[in-house]
Amino acid sequence: MDTKSAREVGFAERLRDRGRDWHEAARHTAYLDALLAGGLSRESYAGLVGQHFLLYRRLEAAAEAMRPHPVAGRFVFDELSRTTALEADLRHLHGPQWRDRIEPTSATVRYLDRVDEVCFDWPGGFVAHHYTRYLGDLSGGRIVARRLHEIYGFDGDGARFYAFDAIPRPPRFKAAYRALLDGTEWDAAEQDRVIEESLLAYRLNTEMLADLASVHLPHIPRPAAYSIETEDVA
Repeated sequence: MDTKSAREVGFAERLRDRGRDWHEAARHTAYLDALLAGGLSRESYAGLVGQHFLLYRRLEAAAEAMRPHPVAGRFVFDELSRTTALEADLRHLHGPQWRDRIEPTSATVRYLDRVDEVCFDWPGGFVAHHYTRYLGDLSGGRIVARRLHEIYGFDGDGARFYAFDAIPRPPRFKAAYRALLDGTEWDAAEQDRVIEESLLAYRLNTEMLADLASVHLPHIPRPAAYSIETEDVA
């Protein structure tokens, strides 16, 4: 008998396994492939930083709203916060008037709308989006930062988003985070809802990257937008 099927699979493992394909798809979009291959201008890279700022500012506002919650509040770690780092990156890339240079893509607007819809009032929705963003960033951040240094010469500002200086041992932090997921004590139905929301977060991120590709790599065809049709989860 398969030993894995003979025991109950933990929530964190289910969440990671279900999202594995979407995570890989997001890592190999045309935009990110071009970025990490050195095929984008500094201005084109700044486009991603701007979208990240809009997204993380909203998600971190949701984190503050969820901080008092007995379950969701456990996932609010100040050392994960990215907004200040993104502000520094944008100031470095665009100068003091950087806020005037940021415009959300249509996919980013959909992403922000979904964060507004589920992350401020539904603990599971907040955790789904928080997990999808931050654990992904923490997993690949150092590699991306090193590559950006090689391509653009960034040493600090310009790539601070990817530097988690307050988390010296990412594997240990991720293990503790997954232990928190396993300790949520959500029933099977709620776990399934959180997993589906996490998959949607991956999809929204992939669409955001596709929008950036359509602007900065116009020869790449843009896929059809995904229509979000889910039950009210608030």
